[in-house]
Amino acid sequence: MKFLTLSFVTILSLSLLGCTRMVRPISNSAFVEKAAYRGHAPQPPLDPAFQYRGELSEFDVLGITPGGIASENEIRRALDNAKRVKLHSDSSLILTQSGAAFPDGGMVTELSKHFQVVPFSGIPPAKSDPTQTHGLRPESYSRLLRLAAAKGGNDTIACYWGILESETENLATKTVSWMPVVNWMLPDAKQYMRIRLKVALIDVRTGNWSVFSPKPFEESNISRSPRRGAVDQKQVERLKSEAYAASAKDLVRLYSDVAMTQ
Repeated sequence: MKFLTLSFVTILSLSLLGCTRMVRPISNSAFVEKAAYRGHAPQPPLDPAFQYRGELSEFDVLGITPGGIASENEIRRALDNAKRVKLHSDSSLILTQSGAAFPDGGMVTELSKHFQVVPFSGIPPAKSDPTQTHGLRPESYSRLLRLAAAKGGNDTIACYWGILESETENLATKTVSWMPVVNWMLPDAKQYMRIRLKVALIDVRTGNWSVFSPKPFEESNISRSPRRGAVDQKQVERLKSEAYAASAKDLVRLYSDVAMTQ
């Protein structure tokens, strides 16, 4: 009987092995688990002003209208007038994180080592009814953003996007992970996570822009069910910290005359 029970547990364990994948933006990176088992108290509702409402698009930030028509003369004029975005030691940046009311503190800290940084909302503008002819067009939003930056004495806008890609691999101990063993539980999942960022720089005076991406960062971690959310969020914060530091270094190296001190 013991042999049969053990065999059944082993077979059941193997049958539950597998992987789950998830992609989420860095501005909405809270841990979400689909399993029915919960013991968590409901979270208080977030103020509507700070709720996640989607991402800014590059069209919004760079002032490009999808489906717009451009003449060959316009393209040539834009190419003749284009200049590389350049930052200096006295540059002041409006910093926005797509989808967030405030940019993450880690990015603000890293960029503040080199420039004056003004945090700004990255919540996307409300979309109008597509059947109507009125509404805030992408080029209008980008000009309003540049106007806000100009009124604050800022010469550059920096907007960044990020996604977290994760894959959770269930381990063979998953079926017994709910059984306490001297106040601890067996690890039952291994999570691989990667972060990718994209940063746009816009010159407030001219509207010229540049986009770059630092290298992606990834790591893996083993967790157990009751603590999976905490492990996930610590992993998110570590990857964000690495990516933000790399973004600031790349920005200084590629677009600034500020000497790297670190």
